[in-house]
Amino acid sequence: MSNRKIPMRKCVGCGEMKPKKEMIRVLRTAEEEFVLDATGKKNGRGAYMCCSRECFDRAVKSKGLERSFKQSIPADVYERLEKEMSEIDPR
Repeated sequence: MSNRKIPMRKCVGCGEMKPKKEMIRVLRTAEEEFVLDATGKKNGRGAYMCCSRECFDRAVKSKGLERSFKQSIPADVYERLEKEMSEIDPR
């Protein structure tokens, strides 16, 4: 019986490597729209972050998402992502 490799991803907020299933994916679609991808299977450029408010705040402050996507992200996108994350993780 072989052990399956667990895919690891790095959080853009805290920088920790964690299993992909424990993280949430922020996605930039072909239409240049930013959305949360809970399934991790949608098409587009993605960046991962922990499912915590602290990591989201850290990613905004350190501009981790902007570095990952190599473009500036408008404030209204951060507000929408924050609202979507609070629905997923109500902490």
